[in-house]
Amino acid sequence: MASGQRTELQKHQENFWPALIAIIFGAFMAILSNTLVNVALPSLMNDFNTDLTTVQWVLTGFMLASGSIIPVTGYLGDRFSNKRVYLLSIAGFTLFSACCAFSPSISILIVFRVLQGLFGGMVMPLSMAIVYQIVPLEKRGLALGVWGIAAMAAPAIGPTLSGWIIQHASWRWLFLVNVPVGISALFVGIRLLPYYRLNKPQTLDMFGLITAVTSSFCFLLAFSEGQTWGWKSIPIVGLLFIAVISLLLFIWRELSIDDPLLDLRIFKKFRFTISVLTSSLITVGLFSGMFLTPVFLQNIQQAQPIDVGLILLPAALIMALFMPVSGFLFDRIGARFLVPIGIFFLVYGTYHMSKLTMDTPHSYITFWMAVRNIGISLSMMPATTAGMNAVPVALAGRASSINNWIRQVLASFSIAIFTALLNHRQAYHASVLSDQVQPFSLPVQEWLLAAGQMAGRIGQGVTEKTAALLQLFMRTQMESFTLGFNDVYFVSLWVIAIALPLGFWLGGRAKKKTS
Repeated sequence: MASGQRTELQKHQENFWPALIAIIFGAFMAILSNTLVNVALPSLMNDFNTDLTTVQWVLTGFMLASGSIIPVTGYLGDRFSNKRVYLLSIAGFTLFSACCAFSPSISILIVFRVLQGLFGGMVMPLSMAIVYQIVPLEKRGLALGVWGIAAMAAPAIGPTLSGWIIQHASWRWLFLVNVPVGISALFVGIRLLPYYRLNKPQTLDMFGLITAVTSSFCFLLAFSEGQTWGWKSIPIVGLLFIAVISLLLFIWRELSIDDPLLDLRIFKKFRFTISVLTSSLITVGLFSGMFLTPVFLQNIQQAQPIDVGLILLPAALIMALFMPVSGFLFDRIGARFLVPIGIFFLVYGTYHMSKLTMDTPHSYITFWMAVRNIGISLSMMPATTAGMNAVPVALAGRASSINNWIRQVLASFSIAIFTALLNHRQAYHASVLSDQVQPFSLPVQEWLLAAGQMAGRIGQGVTEKTAALLQLFMRTQMESFTLGFNDVYFVSLWVIAIALPLGFWLGGRAKKKTS
């Protein structure tokens, strides 16, 4: 790094708050976009006359694209500087947000969401790399806690804002609101972010990029469509085979060249490896709540979109408030005990969310979602920071890319797996319940056929017996859906629990470097 750029970086290390403010704008916009769309899934299903499996690609496609671009983010930051690539990502994200707003079909919307994700995927790893490079080691916990307020304010505001927009306007405004935020983030970034390059630009590892993208895409598509196509079908087996081979080729390539796309040798640092594993497992817990709860509230409890936002608002605000608390505690006691305490809260809250019924009070959901979010606040950022602190500053960009890539792809897989598992368990419980409550001594097939013919009979005068049959059918379907939700939450609980002992290996507080 040139002496002038080194002076620029040192100046911002002495007063990192202006640059941190610029990063906050970008993080807020990128996360807000996801939380806005989560609540809108039922509205998109109705507007485009499609099913949940298709609509979930509005989320999954975005996250797949985000995960695909992340591996090259470290290279781009090293070559063109983090500032320039960050500003490009903000500009592209804003542009395609506007394009999403004017999509005439679900297919075109998904395409624009993928393009939006390509630019949005660079925002978080770049902002994380900048933070770790401009903030002194002993102050990173507090800085990331403040950064986390904005990052968590987006989930707090998102569902409520989304519900209000859907109820009073159109889902298209969910994307248009990104435009003024993106323009503001671009302007602030130009003014406040430092320009520097810590590493000499290297040659792009195109083979590594292709194998990483291929593996991610094939895995995701297989998990998304496995329930529909059949897990033993030729397309699914073929996709999984290609995914595994591509992943192995990617690992071999990255470990055998001097200038890899993602320097996997960094996993030799034990604390960084434990950090990535822990934060990845926590990510599963985070997305189980973000994806499942709004769908349950709207589809089972028939809550309006704005009501869903208000139900989830307190829990999201509590998460935002606990982020600086988490950073403050991390700087003083480290991650060794803080992360396991957070994971315990997350596991305990998830357990209670696996006990839902059709008539569960909204206050119950709000309270236990708040407990879950306290756990996420106390564990996610400390786990990530502990691992990144073990990495040299010059490698922060590459380490951030690895960290975010794994978590982003895992988040995409989580939604795909949760969708498939929900469909499977809902069908299983529907079958069991239909066997248990066969009405009027009818065989199961005749009962389902009679209920399915009810739509043509309504308005033509229905008998009391037929009306009771329809009511029982609808009740059974909703109960089976609820039981399916509980099963998915219970599975995510055990995934999160695996991370509980890992937190004890993340180390204590970071000490100020003297050299």
